[in-house]
Amino acid sequence: MAKPIRVIKKYPNRRLYDTANSGYITLADVKQMVLEFIDFQVIDAKSGDDLTRGILLQIILEEESAGMPMFSSEMLSQMIRFYGNALQGIMGNYMEQNVKAFLVIQNKLQDQAKQVYGDKMMLTPDLWKQFLQMQAPAMQGMLGNYLEQSAKLFMDMQQRMQDQTRGLFTSFPFPNFAAGLQPSPDEEKKR
Repeated sequence: MAKPIRVIKKYPNRRLYDTANSGYITLADVKQMVLEFIDFQVIDAKSGDDLTRGILLQIILEEESAGMPMFSSEMLSQMIRFYGNALQGIMGNYMEQNVKAFLVIQNKLQDQAKQVYGDKMMLTPDLWKQFLQMQAPAMQGMLGNYLEQSAKLFMDMQQRMQDQTRGLFTSFPFPNFAAGLQPSPDEEKKR
């Protein structure tokens, strides 16, 4: 049986009210819910609009502003450039698929660490560092596979876009357009 989604109401005074606990909470509390895999939805108390993404983005902003940011300025700039771009939806899907693939790698590493250190032991950053150093060859192999999958995913998306574009434009009466879609003699030799 699935757990019900926890509802958090955001009031005009910017306060967050957790309806499950009947009390006000902070962004740190919401972050803790994320870390504990608790499903929740933040809604505007007045309009009923879903504000969950905005709250999650606020948490990311706080994390990025603190000690060790995850994203470089260059990466953030590139992400901004995708907004309004024809590839915006594809890029979001591509990044989501990459995060999922990375989580698979992380779970494999955690399983391996449990075998080395046992289930009950807390993995501190120092223990993780030690474990990852011992696992360097395996890590390189997994990351190599991850990068290979990522590149394949991107190439597949690019091919689907090209196929969709060809399908869309072949119905228009552009002179010699269909001829331009035929493989070149060099491409024919490769086949």
